[in-house]
Amino acid sequence: MRAPGLFADSWQCAVHGTVHPLQPVVPPSVDALAVVVRRARVPVWMPWPLPVGWLFTGVVCAGDDRNGGRATAVACSGPGPLGGPGELLLVAEELGVGLGARYAGIDGPDPGPHMCVNRPPDAKVHAAGRPTALWHVGGSPGDRAVFAGEACGLWLWAIVWPERSGLLMYDELVLTDLRDAGAEVDLLPCGALSPRILSP
Repeated sequence: MRAPGLFADSWQCAVHGTVHPLQPVVPPSVDALAVVVRRARVPVWMPWPLPVGWLFTGVVCAGDDRNGGRATAVACSGPGPLGGPGELLLVAEELGVGLGARYAGIDGPDPGPHMCVNRPPDAKVHAAGRPTALWHVGGSPGDRAVFAGEACGLWLWAIVWPERSGLLMYDELVLTDLRDAGAEVDLLPCGALSPRILSP
């Protein structure tokens, strides 16, 4: 990647053109999360309330100081529906950013070619108070379940490890955009940094 300079005012990739740089992963703390929330130009989705026993385990965004965060990913961890540990990564992003595809383990920046939307959705969540349909995304590695859809005019990805913990998505999770949340975020339980957000 090439930083902004004399000939371009944005980050440039020789293959993809203008890109939004991935910022360093922020360890899980309420203060660090607040910094990402303030910079974000897209939702910062969090299951709220968190499922029983689940913790906030990291956040990352893509974007620069001039344009703000154009994609966000929030990690949560807790007991899986079928036992054992589970991890959930929620990504909100503008078209063409590619952060969700990175964590989903698929080629291309957007899920469209890997989704079959000509059938009923595979899962539903409530995002910002609205029912939101999610479809299974094919082509991802077998160790994870990947769902995607549209919320607030942007891509919403839900990536769950291990794959069998994808059952979590059938519970109609309620997602809150932390940009609109109040003081209750100060009570957010934090766990150890998720290795999944560091290296998908």
